[in-house]
Amino acid sequence: MKKVSEKQFKVFNSFAQQTNNFCWTLDKPESTMSLGSTLTKKFPDLSILLLNGPLGVGKTTLVKGIAKSLQIHEPITSPTFPLSQHYPLGSPPLIHLDLYRIESANSANEFFLQEEEASKAMGALMVVEWPERLSLQMPDAWRGELKYSLENQSRFFQLIPPFDKDNKLSISSR
Repeated sequence: MKKVSEKQFKVFNSFAQQTNNFCWTLDKPESTMSLGSTLTKKFPDLSILLLNGPLGVGKTTLVKGIAKSLQIHEPITSPTFPLSQHYPLGSPPLIHLDLYRIESANSANEFFLQEEEASKAMGALMVVEWPERLSLQMPDAWRGELKYSLENQSRFFQLIPPFDKDNKLSISSR
């Protein structure tokens, strides 16, 4: 299992305290993009981010912010129909998956594992929309949850770091 380094844990704790335990209120698309950009700066070792949330909540907008921070200049579009988009010129590269149209968990798992292999070979960050289609255990993955708030016409984002088998934040001795 890939562990969070002690240095990364300190950054994580500091960042969590500044942002109300990894929860953000996003009042407009620009806020969502800005948050995406911030995530890759605060967590440069992020390798897999699983994004949950209903249709239209801003998952692809968050990925646009991530791509901007990775110096990707080509347009970022939802990979709903092609299932994946590869952005090899990023620093690091980005692979963006959308599993919405895959109904079978076995098919989603197989597709994800193929893309994960490509991601590792490229040293890419992989962002996965609709990860609930998967039946794989992914203890090393970060999770992001986007939700609507009807009360104040905004969105909420919560970032959940990887945890070990005892449901504790994984920390390495490095």
